[in-house]
Amino acid sequence: MTFGVAVVVIAVVCATLVAAWAFQTAQRLHRLHIRLDRSRDALQAALDRRCAVVAALFPELSVQAHETESIRIGKDDLQCRLRAEGELMQEVSSQSEGSTPAEVRDAHTRVELARRFYNDAVADTLALQLRPMVRLLRLGGTATVPQFAVDGQ
Repeated sequence: MTFGVAVVVIAVVCATLVAAWAFQTAQRLHRLHIRLDRSRDALQAALDRRCAVVAALFPELSVQAHETESIRIGKDDLQCRLRAEGELMQEVSSQSEGSTPAEVRDAHTRVELARRFYNDAVADTLALQLRPMVRLLRLGGTATVPQFAVDGQ
């Protein structure tokens, strides 16, 4: 085998290995984005459920609860909904005078669990999406950089 053929074989093997790694990494990133979308939907549902509970238990906060519930969580704007939720929960605290009903506490627990799952999905996605080789090869495509769900209360 001549030197030139050996160099070509090594180059082809290296290119194949890089392509296989890039394909696997892109697939993993795609699955992480699907997980992120699903956890965002679960967080939206938990927040909506908590607003419905507040509207049912506190009729005087019904309008504010429905306005808060109408704010949809977007890929780019999560904090707007969380701020509105924080304001609503402050009103619930002031209305209930320290004794929050069990239904609201249960709904709040579900929101906190959904927020943890969402934040875990964000952390995993960012860990892969922000790697230098992933960014260099643009394996993330045009996906937006996800943001953490910071407690709005």
